Amino acid sequence: MNKKKFDGIISFGGSGGTSLVTPAMRQLPIGVPKVMVSTMASGNVSQYVGTSDIVMIPSIVDVAGLNKISKTIFKNAIFAISGMLTAGDKLPADPPDTKPLIAATMFGVTTPCIDQAKNYLEKAGYEVLVFHATGTGGKTMESLINQGFFKGVLDLTTTEWCDQVAGGVLAAGEHRCEAAIKNKIPQVISVGALDMVNFGPIDTVPPQYRNRSLYKHNPTVTLMRTTAEENIAIAKKLAEKLNSAATKTIIMLPLRGVSAIDATGQPFYGPSEDKALFTTLEREISNPHVKFLKMDNNINDKVFAETAAQNLIDLLNA
Repeated sequence: MNKKKFDGIISFGGSGGTSLVTPAMRQLPIGVPKVMVSTMASGNVSQYVGTSDIVMIPSIVDVAGLNKISKTIFKNAIFAISGMLTAGDKLPADPPDTKPLIAATMFGVTTPCIDQAKNYLEKAGYEVLVFHATGTGGKTMESLINQGFFKGVLDLTTTEWCDQVAGGVLAAGEHRCEAAIKNKIPQVISVGALDMVNFGPIDTVPPQYRNRSLYKHNPTVTLMRTTAEENIAIAKKLAEKLNSAATKTIIMLPLRGVSAIDATGQPFYGPSEDKALFTTLEREISNPHVKFLKMDNNINDKVFAETAAQNLIDLLNA
């Protein structure tokens, strides 16, 4: 759709107008200025923004007609898109992009792993873009892989499958883990944070889960430990995706825990739950293109992170 017939897009609308215009905005490439002034902008805007870079501005009052408040909001929106369109000429030119891009997935409880792997890859001459595995993050990464941004994928944090299977709030949908396979992008994948399902404040946890192992991560995030049965279901979902890979793919299993709180002495330490995950993956994945690498480490150990990074480099250079 990018035929460079215009430089940016701005619109104003209520729920109907926002629903009408934002799908067209989402079809434009990342970086094309997109501003939507909307009565819906102060709530959950994921259905409008999706995986794009739309800027949503609350209209404060209805967008029909002009008044003292709406004129101020509309002017600010115009100033915003004008700045996006004109300020670039006043900034120093970016150096040429020469480093191959790598996509990586991270969650709070796998941050040490990804930080170490990112550092290793950057020293080897790659640029790493990290996506927070919060549902939208996974969807965005998949979208950008499909758009051809990345040479390799370090998908070590596949936790969004927990929410997809168990009904958590950070699911990324049934198409998660498909883009790299579809586009034959070299990929190292792991089971980061598959020990947890995400909910909001503790009083929002569904009634059927109130007696489960819960961990209050902060006042707005409650984590629920996955069971062996849930891990079996999650493993089958991952296996379904990986069995369709037509190029070499590596799946790494950290035998001493899949997150910072799935370790000896930590609240989600669960050897039997992890074993159900690992053994199901090994049983269900029959694709000869997929190589297993089991390591006697926690996912956040430096040796695990750097081994993952080096394996991706090896795949890229094969």
